[in-house]
Amino acid sequence: MSAGGAAVTLTFGSLFSGIGGIDLGLERAGMQCKWQVELDDYCLKVLAKHWPDVPRYGDIKELDPHDLAPVDLICGGFPCQPVSIAGKRLAQADERWLWPEFFRIVRTLRPRYVLVENVPGLLSAGMGDVLGDLAADGYDAEWDCILAAAVGASHLRCRVFVVAYPTGCYVSEQVSPQSIIRERRAESRGGGSNESRPGWWLPEPPLDRMADGVPCGVVRAPLKALGNAVVPQVAEWIGRRIVDAAS
Repeated sequence: MSAGGAAVTLTFGSLFSGIGGIDLGLERAGMQCKWQVELDDYCLKVLAKHWPDVPRYGDIKELDPHDLAPVDLICGGFPCQPVSIAGKRLAQADERWLWPEFFRIVRTLRPRYVLVENVPGLLSAGMGDVLGDLAADGYDAEWDCILAAAVGASHLRCRVFVVAYPTGCYVSEQVSPQSIIRERRAESRGGGSNESRPGWWLPEPPLDRMADGVPCGVVRAPLKALGNAVVPQVAEWIGRRIVDAAS
């Protein structure tokens, strides 16, 4: 809250933005996006369409963090391939292990909050680096695996979310799927399906590699972007907890 008692809008910057799943969720939670960092050409087109006035930056490895506006929160899901159980799980030995670049931006800008997303494989390959770097820089952290199904989607899509904040500044409620389920049940008892209530989203539409004779090459970029995207409903739920803690 401001000195006069009015609510202050939290700002955030987005790393590894993809098509903006986290960004969309945080905006629905009441935050304002100040900048995005993304390398993929297709994703950049999507971001430009939905956030035309937000500055965008390319390769994070070439990014000077001093060029970025200060924000209250930095979010992002760095590439999951180094830790995914579907891959070789080389973690830090994989050239796509970009957590150090994520943390380089955090260490320079020192936001009030950090939101990290990745696949569950991170827990057994690389999580020590994430938590250790954050702790060394004065951040406590909470984390949990959250299913897309916990917010009403018709698929599991389990992802790890880490919420970090300065040591001693506890976020109001643990980020946990059990908490989401309890909240949804309470809203259901209040009347109506959550999916029909404002702020709750319907499951994503079906999309296949061959639809109406369209070659898969035409839809490869959208499929890749969707496959890497974060379910906005989950980011929104976490974002609301952060907003509550900051108010």
